[in-house]
Amino acid sequence: MDALIQEVVSHPGFKWAGIGLVFLGLFILIHALVSDDDGLPRRLWRRYVAYLERRMKVLFIFTPGDRIAAGQGVGVFLSVVLAILVDLPLWWLPVSVAVVPPLYIELLRRQRVAEIEKQLDGFILAIANALKATPSLGDAFISVQQLIRPPLQQEVELAVKEMRVGSTLDQALMLMASRIGSRPVDSAISALLIGRQVGGNLPKILDGTAAALREMSRLEAVVRTKTAEGKAQLALLAVFPIVLVLVFDAVKQNYFAPLTNSIVGYLVILAAGACWLASLVIARKVVNVDV
Repeated sequence: MDALIQEVVSHPGFKWAGIGLVFLGLFILIHALVSDDDGLPRRLWRRYVAYLERRMKVLFIFTPGDRIAAGQGVGVFLSVVLAILVDLPLWWLPVSVAVVPPLYIELLRRQRVAEIEKQLDGFILAIANALKATPSLGDAFISVQQLIRPPLQQEVELAVKEMRVGSTLDQALMLMASRIGSRPVDSAISALLIGRQVGGNLPKILDGTAAALREMSRLEAVVRTKTAEGKAQLALLAVFPIVLVLVFDAVKQNYFAPLTNSIVGYLVILAAGACWLASLVIARKVVNVDV
């Protein structure tokens, strides 16, 4: 009997049947969790989809967020299946599928903000020149949308559409600043709103604002150049201990075994990790110079 059981267990079909039953059980469990509209998984799902759609709406990308989230879910499931079936260390694959899309969207947002900041002084100068031909800031703001390029043109066109459906110029400008989320843009919009409210020679004020923005951009470029070496050292400081541990462990197996066989060893690991994190935090505060 034992030999028969051993033969059945060692049969390849038995292994695949077991794997199939495991995934069937996981599918039933996941379906039971997500079928409840008021359950925690569905609430987290709706919150994540709303987060994706908010981020993509800022980028003027109107792909449904649930489509991206569903693609991530399928990708995570398939990568887990691949990691189980293939005898390779593929634990990073499902983590990458889950983390990379939001990080990529955030990278696109930052690139868009950087492009808008490069166009900002020209935008302010265009409004200042338009105000020399028309006394209305609203008319000047509408007229410059044909003089600028995307991505700032998209923001200006959306603000003009908001004005046409009932928003005031102040509301449209503040919504535009909140969508972009940039300190130079906030400064430029504040100059427009304050100059409009207090009166005076608004074209001259805007010329001075554009000059200040150009000078701020120059100073930020100088600071980035001066701190580039420090940021490279920070990146090396963050990666080098992990690489060193992997190299030592590959050269000599169980090299760090004494640290994992006692409470003292775990305390040493904890202290070393805490010092490593503290050094990264302190170094980041040093290299992040605020202009």
